Amino acid sequence: MDTSATPRRLRLGLFVQPVGHHVSGWRLTEQLGDPTDIDWLITLAKKAEAGTFDLFFVGDALATSMYRLPSTMARLEPLTLLSALAVHTRHIGLAATASTTFSDPFTLARSFSSLDHISRGRAAWNVVTSFSTDVARNFSRDDMPGHRERYARAREFLDVTNKLWNGWEEGAVQPDVDSGRYFVDEKIKPINHQGTHFRVQGPLNITRSPQGRPVIIEAGSSADGQQLAAETAEVVFTASATLEEGQAFYQSQKQQVAAAGRNPDHVVIMPGVMPIVGETREQAQALWKKLNTLVDIDNGLKQLSLRFGVDLSEYPLDGPVPEVELGEGNQSRVRLLIDMAKRDNLTLRELAAIAAGSRGHRVIVGTAQDIADDFQQWLEQGAADGFNIMPAIMPEQLDLFIERVIPELRQRGLFHDRYQYATLRENLGLPLN
Repeated sequence: MDTSATPRRLRLGLFVQPVGHHVSGWRLTEQLGDPTDIDWLITLAKKAEAGTFDLFFVGDALATSMYRLPSTMARLEPLTLLSALAVHTRHIGLAATASTTFSDPFTLARSFSSLDHISRGRAAWNVVTSFSTDVARNFSRDDMPGHRERYARAREFLDVTNKLWNGWEEGAVQPDVDSGRYFVDEKIKPINHQGTHFRVQGPLNITRSPQGRPVIIEAGSSADGQQLAAETAEVVFTASATLEEGQAFYQSQKQQVAAAGRNPDHVVIMPGVMPIVGETREQAQALWKKLNTLVDIDNGLKQLSLRFGVDLSEYPLDGPVPEVELGEGNQSRVRLLIDMAKRDNLTLRELAAIAAGSRGHRVIVGTAQDIADDFQQWLEQGAADGFNIMPAIMPEQLDLFIERVIPELRQRGLFHDRYQYATLRENLGLPLN
């Protein structure tokens, strides 16, 4: 595929929370969905495909609590869900989160390859390392492996899955009625992996994926996370609060990709963004204010405490955000929240409301033109290749984004009006493997 003459355009993913990303979003919708209702999720996937989003992205966690968002308290297992959505869509990429900490390489390689076959080349894997002690306790452990150990396991995990996917070469299936030979044996190879964490013989018991292998997505912004992404990721999700932060992360990640001997153009960086779309700026700002006044601050404080690994209820709500020592958990997101509090002089109450609402991602409040201006600036000034869109209210804010923002982006030549290729790799401008 020759993309040299193709103008640079935004990539857009829909980060799906079935009842809205904002913790209060479900209280303002006129069409409240159900996170475990397949018909509702099919409706959202079809909306996203009609808007020509590149990705329909489903997050996941292997534990739950009473303090989670309504969308994440109970939810469908992502690979099962996306396999169902694959037969109701034709073009949009389907991305599922799966953990390397409490999974098996052979099983995940087979599952994602199956999704790639079912969707005819539209599968993507968001690689994560679990960090919650609650998750560990669901897998017969009292605590979580250390940060570096989790990333070392993830690196070997990816090595094994790639070997398994590559164990079937092109042309391995050649049915020959006359000879009675169905497979070309020499094109199917065991991997015989012997490593620190895994011993896997192979080969995989499924034929080569339509894309060669699913697209690899990663989201860690810690030093270990960025290094792993530089070596293995093709899409990087991140959270940057300002243009300057976005530019710094973008430059750092692309430089590390080049240092790893890879083409930086083959890694797509997509920060998460919550757009609050209004017909006027005043309308959008009023909606944002209303969403935040509906936040249950006690719940928000509990969510923030879980992220920080510290009981923040012991600190005054209207005092400054306390200095905390970063533990072994979600380091990059906690650092972003701490930096945001310092930069904007936020009280603990204000940070808890923002964190509960946007979970640390950037919020853009305004008209379709305002949002398009912002996206264009980030694209042209080297802060992003695209964005992972997080609608605050479902389906209203998703509908407004599709009806107003996407046409504005298309008019500026910043976003496509149709899917050009059959596979997700090609639509993202990535090489087939």
